[in-house]
Amino acid sequence: MPWCKINSKLRTSDTEELETADFHYELPAELIAQFPAERRDASRLMVLHRENGLIEHRRFSDLPEYIAAGDILVLNNTRVFPARLTGKLSSGNDFEVLLLRALEDGHWLTLVSPARRLKPGRSFKVGNGNLKVYVKNFGGAPGERIISLEASHGGEVAGLIERYGHTPLPPYINRPDTESDRERYQTVYARAVGAVAAPTAGLHFTHPLLKSIKEAGADLAEIILHVGPGTFRPVVAEKVADHKMEAEYFEIEQRILERIKAAREAGGRAILVGTTTVRALESVASISAATESGSGEKLSGWTELFIRPGFEFTMVDSLVTNFHLPRSTLLMLVSAFAGKELIEAAYREAIDQRYRFYSYGDAMLIL
Repeated sequence: MPWCKINSKLRTSDTEELETADFHYELPAELIAQFPAERRDASRLMVLHRENGLIEHRRFSDLPEYIAAGDILVLNNTRVFPARLTGKLSSGNDFEVLLLRALEDGHWLTLVSPARRLKPGRSFKVGNGNLKVYVKNFGGAPGERIISLEASHGGEVAGLIERYGHTPLPPYINRPDTESDRERYQTVYARAVGAVAAPTAGLHFTHPLLKSIKEAGADLAEIILHVGPGTFRPVVAEKVADHKMEAEYFEIEQRILERIKAAREAGGRAILVGTTTVRALESVASISAATESGSGEKLSGWTELFIRPGFEFTMVDSLVTNFHLPRSTLLMLVSAFAGKELIEAAYREAIDQRYRFYSYGDAMLIL
């Protein structure tokens, strides 16, 4: 399954009139978290009950109280790599190259700045000249470039990216990245390298917390969706339906789908950690029989699935998520799951109660 464009579960009559402005809200700048909580599971946790609109204020360490024996907790184990390469051009101007994804023949799709100076034919060095960047071609969107990387003195490109690259913190974190971000802007269960943004709902988990959930009789399962920068970009189209999602790569083992199905059939709940996990599972829900990409042991491909109000969920019973940007596809997804009015009320309460927002902020459990 090399590509997914799934909208068959969308009731278009419910969504065709939605405007992006319908998902706007005002957030005081001081509520945008610039650093993570001192301890991962010390973040605050808002518990939102869809059935009656009840809101509880807890700590993330209280999460196991809401997970029962027989439930299955599904995690996205993608790993963020130090995708930002920075330096100075011969003119003295600063430059930045964000590695989006590896292509064939050692090339990369990237987002560059300043784009006007980094045109095809240019080359420059990173990390004391140990890594050379060659701009090969334009990409498909403004600011995108196809580049190649070459290691000087017989080194390895992957090792030099790891050494000289920076953690790709989101633009609303207004500070330089630090060494501690390499660990904190990463889930404790991150394994599959390929994301340029963290699946932030998972940042609150610790190994002891996961152990306590498992010891209580819940199952833990892992899938992969490599998060791209498009996930966090605000929607600029006036009509929600006119927005085009950027594709993101996913991998889900068939046995994981079977475990989720078995848990739900036995009366348990599929509790998904993060909107990325929701997108990946809902992307394969309708096409699990189509295994063009392999033997049937694993489903993989690229998804452009845009989940917004009117979407009919089939793979999620509860959701762990963070608080999302205005006008973002993530806010639209949680509005689809919990109901737009209920999410609006929850966000007003979060602002009133001084919750911390976005990637390093607090969390919400939607039951």
